[in-house]
Amino acid sequence: MQSLYLECLSGISGDMTVAALLDLGADEAILRRGLDSLHVDGYTIEISRVKKNGIEAADFHVILDGHHHPDLHEHDHHGEHHSHHDHGEEALHGHGHHHVHRNLHDILELIEKSQISSQAKELAEKIFHIVAQAESKAHGVPVEQVHFHEVGAVDSIVDIVGAAICLDNLNIQRVYCSALREGTGTIRCAHGIMPVPAPATAHIMEKYHVPVQITDNQGEMVTPTGAAIVAAITHQFGAPATMRIQRVGMGAGKRDYPNANILRAYLIDEEEDEYQDMVEVLETDLDDMTGEQMGYAMERLFALGAKDVHYTPIFMKKNRPGYQLTVLCDPSCREDCIREIFKNTSAIGLRHQTQKRTKMKRELHDVETKLGKITIKHCEFGEIHKNTVEYERAKELADAKNISLEDVYQVAESEMQA
Repeated sequence: MQSLYLECLSGISGDMTVAALLDLGADEAILRRGLDSLHVDGYTIEISRVKKNGIEAADFHVILDGHHHPDLHEHDHHGEHHSHHDHGEEALHGHGHHHVHRNLHDILELIEKSQISSQAKELAEKIFHIVAQAESKAHGVPVEQVHFHEVGAVDSIVDIVGAAICLDNLNIQRVYCSALREGTGTIRCAHGIMPVPAPATAHIMEKYHVPVQITDNQGEMVTPTGAAIVAAITHQFGAPATMRIQRVGMGAGKRDYPNANILRAYLIDEEEDEYQDMVEVLETDLDDMTGEQMGYAMERLFALGAKDVHYTPIFMKKNRPGYQLTVLCDPSCREDCIREIFKNTSAIGLRHQTQKRTKMKRELHDVETKLGKITIKHCEFGEIHKNTVEYERAKELADAKNISLEDVYQVAESEMQA
């Protein structure tokens, strides 16, 4: 399976993402044709090679025709300017500007009418929805009233749609992303000074549980567009347990920092093992819940998609009897399970870790018996095979035939051996 790992040691922005994906091998001609089909005027694209701290990287630069506002660019070390998505009264309401404004509907219509692939359209629209919702929350206005100022919206459209085109062109099936490194201090925007991270960026990090590390670098390292791209495409935060690196792409930011201002992207083949996968293990200790309460919590966790939930009797401090709750779940539903544990148990803290799991391959099939159809689970690990009777179907037959559950199991086992 071809996957992507984004190493965001210098943060992330839209132009850095496109540059890194082009460096990985995304087709520049397909990118340009796709962007041309948007029929958005007022810009040119410059793709070049630059060096950051002696490291060569690709540079993707959107040059706006006659609408360059240096004061709007200088705060963003990546080269994206925040005025493109409604930071401040002027951008939201058009005060002091005479440019056409686009709302989310207008931009989605541009994307829908373009000639890019359906997958790229879907991803670009998803990213724009994330940005618009974050801006809506930051400014306290409905999403429908968020307007993208034309000067900034142009490079925002190019960066977001460009990233979607490149990801689709590379046929990325799964994305891993490191924690995002962000700067500190403030940034200057069209309407004044704002803290880092910018409000919209912070809202995206909050809503999508994006891990972030604050550095000593002064200035913005993660832009709203960059955060939205991460939120839209990431399946798992952190590097995969094992991987084979096929290619490395370097996407340059615009500012210089003590560390190389580069987004590093790895095109990888994961070492797939049909008998192994990754699971999240969540644990917490409980000593003040009834059996009914613990049973309800177990039901809710299974309903959320937990692979397994169990309680282990333990002795806690001062020899208090209690139970250790253990939950196994897919990494993608870890946060939901954590919230459910806090919501429906007395836990005020828990432990969690990602573990590699080795398992037998499993498949269900029905076996005809003299009692009717019985569902069998067949498990295989190389030359080792096991068959077990599925309880729920066996229970139904026992009730329907008014016989014992053990009788159903004996019939099923005799049929499996026949």
